[in-house]
Amino acid sequence: MLETGRIFAMISLLVCWVAVYYFIDRARKGDVPTLRRIPGLDALDEAIGRSTEMGKPVFYSPGRGNLTTSSAAATIAALDILGHVALSTAKYKCDIVVGISDPAVYPLAEEIVRTSYRTANVGDMFKPEMVRFLSPDQFAFASSCLGIMSREKVGAAVMMGFWQAESLLLAEGSAQVGAISIAGCDRLFQIPFFVAACDYTIIGEELLAGGAYLSGDPIQSGSLAGQDLVKLFAVVLLVVGVVARTAGSDYFVKLLAK
Repeated sequence: MLETGRIFAMISLLVCWVAVYYFIDRARKGDVPTLRRIPGLDALDEAIGRSTEMGKPVFYSPGRGNLTTSSAAATIAALDILGHVALSTAKYKCDIVVGISDPAVYPLAEEIVRTSYRTANVGDMFKPEMVRFLSPDQFAFASSCLGIMSREKVGAAVMMGFWQAESLLLAEGSAQVGAISIAGCDRLFQIPFFVAACDYTIIGEELLAGGAYLSGDPIQSGSLAGQDLVKLFAVVLLVVGVVARTAGSDYFVKLLAK
């Protein structure tokens, strides 16, 4: 016989699946949910346009995360946003330099940039040195990024993904060269540094929603709507559970017990 907590977990999983599938199906039929405006993501084209006018390259980094640990979600989201940034630089015929820390992320980033330039019909403009593997070491990577910003005199610095103590170093480095800085991170410890030193900051789950927001893809937008409904359900369940426990009922305690 299944334990009560496992039954509840199974029901919760089914609710999540139904909610996400429902909104994806609606989006496919044309009822695409509206996403709220995210100024930091809207500013990407502005930053790339400014770099193009000044004849300076755009620096982009998907952070120090990898694809196998808890940083995978932020890294994948950063690579998704890289596709949009690279496509814009290709259309504007603006150079881009991508700094990579993890060896497994490097070939993905290179292929994303190459594909973006091909999509913009300027595949001959792509150069392998646009995507550079720097170092897996935290501060060696940060020093390499700062060196690129200083030598290349970048017009915009876009830093998305998983960041740690190097966040403020890179944010200050971009400010010193006069670049528009746009940063995004899902780690609450690093967000204050980006807010203090960057022009625009993507906070928390805004980073994970970046690909859907920039692409306007109905399936991704529908998936986000379904996930938001699940979060609302979780909040309501939490409030009801607190009230019930305060009133002396242990029903939800037993329901969630493992």
